[in-house]
Amino acid sequence: MRLRSLLYVPAHAERFLARAHERGADAIILDLEDAVPEADKDRARDALADAAAAVSRNGAKVFVRINSGERRRADAAAAARAGATGLVLAKAEISELGSFALPAIAMLESPGAVLDARDYARHPGVMGLLVGSEDLATELGATPTPEVLRTPKLLVHYAAKAEGKLSFGLLRSVADYADLPAIEAAGREAREHGFDGATCVHPTVVPLLNAAFAPSAQEIAWAERVVEAARGGAGAFTVDGRMVDAPIIVRARRILGL
Repeated sequence: MRLRSLLYVPAHAERFLARAHERGADAIILDLEDAVPEADKDRARDALADAAAAVSRNGAKVFVRINSGERRRADAAAAARAGATGLVLAKAEISELGSFALPAIAMLESPGAVLDARDYARHPGVMGLLVGSEDLATELGATPTPEVLRTPKLLVHYAAKAEGKLSFGLLRSVADYADLPAIEAAGREAREHGFDGATCVHPTVVPLLNAAFAPSAQEIAWAERVVEAARGGAGAFTVDGRMVDAPIIVRARRILGL
């Protein structure tokens, strides 16, 4: 499943829902949690099926970020009835991971969760991991700068990849969505580390993520040269003046989707 860009949309905000399908995101995350005022949470949940149908008109996958606490189960059940692809579990706990019908992206938002990341990743109900940057920084008593977030995000990323799961995020907070050059650079950096995609809170970021988490024309051309040369059957060979062996061939095939 290609999930380069996952755009948060408040599930109660009709004006955002109406245009979400036009934004080009691979997935829409209908947010029942932080973006929805307490007074609107029940209404947003009740309208989830209509919201999911609206935002997926151009083929985007639909995830639902569900609340923690007493709303958790009802939110998850509503997401399943709405035909969502999966859940985004805010403040995910290991003990609850087997409780949901839909696959989940687990948001790790505490120091303990970050240190237990591989336990989350190996659970069969988890399809991917994501660090909740702002909540984690608050739990740490820290400022969510790229320097602060880099280590926990990479630890969670390694845990996801060790278990063959998807890994989402930039090595910075998504809250500062106005600095587009910085986001563009962060997207490229994240892909270099092997992240699969990232979430965003503003539609202007979507095309930057789509470009950052897709191979460039130059990468595709290089991968084609490698795969073609590999057909000769040599264990190691040279392409563009650099040695190529088995792991590099695997990387080239992955770029081409082979």
